Amino acid sequence: MKILMVRFSSFGDVTQSLSVPSALTARFPGAEVHWVVRSDLAPLLRNHPHVARIWSFDRRQGLGGLFDLLRSLRAEKFDRIYDAHNNLRSRLLCAGLRFPGDWRRLWRPPVFRRRSIKRWKRFLLFRFRINLFEQPFAGQRDLLEPLQAWGIPKFPPPAAPQLFLSPSDHAEARQLLGSWGDEDFIACAASAAHLLKRWPVAHWQKLIADHPESRFVLLGGPEDRFFEEIVAVAPDRVLNLAGRCGLTVSAAVVARSRGLVTNDTGLLHVAEQLGVRAVALMGPAPFGFPCRPTTKILELDLSCRPCSKHGQGPCVNDKHQRCLVDITPGAVGAIVARWHGRALEAAP
Repeated sequence: MKILMVRFSSFGDVTQSLSVPSALTARFPGAEVHWVVRSDLAPLLRNHPHVARIWSFDRRQGLGGLFDLLRSLRAEKFDRIYDAHNNLRSRLLCAGLRFPGDWRRLWRPPVFRRRSIKRWKRFLLFRFRINLFEQPFAGQRDLLEPLQAWGIPKFPPPAAPQLFLSPSDHAEARQLLGSWGDEDFIACAASAAHLLKRWPVAHWQKLIADHPESRFVLLGGPEDRFFEEIVAVAPDRVLNLAGRCGLTVSAAVVARSRGLVTNDTGLLHVAEQLGVRAVALMGPAPFGFPCRPTTKILELDLSCRPCSKHGQGPCVNDKHQRCLVDITPGAVGAIVARWHGRALEAAP
């Protein structure tokens, strides 16, 4: 059996989707799972034991590149197709594969499933604060839910690890960490795509100041220049790797850490799929929630949450960004202390 999965992006969604090939092969032993993914995210899949072939798509190739990809995929004659993305690009691709133009295949088209965006539920949630989504939110459960029709349970997801790193990823991580590679450290994903999803800089500073016995490694992109404000609190105990690691090398750094403190961003799901413990600081967005017991979710029950699909806002609370501002460094620090095997009195 040949199965095609389509999930182009984003970093966090592709990382969460890494559980799907394992679920497919558990249900269909011996199945050959192919995956269509955006080219810059293909490294996340490269060592997955249940992904037989990766089809990379460069969005800069436009519609012509998509149709070139379609022609190549048609030759594979897939038995099942799962559109885990459900955007215009994936719909066009899957339409061409479901109705391939080969009359011999018209009588036996591939079995097809598509992940629902649940637009009506989203409209009710964001416009009228009526929440009809299954609770608690769980990104991996929602990705597996459409496959119940194929006899695949939607929960729990296949056990970690579901992200498989190469020896070169680990070697590069060790090189970047230097002597820190032999030390206990806390990894910190202090950035996020949208400002409203970022725990305040002052909170990161206090977390570090309150734990003089701990070292911290900051992970992010080259645009995260505000990390220097965090480093300034304790330059001898904070290592800034922003912009110095690719996706898989960042994952290798997380894998070597004692744990990850993270905003609602892609590295949260990296920790989950590696089986690394994490503290998830969940703010305005609803759909990227972790679900493994290795992750401790910190969130506030506010009537204004969630306020937007991706956390882009605007914030409507009287206290700006209250959903994250009121998650205190003391609450996070108590968990970090337990990772080190220490008790810590509740802090404000």
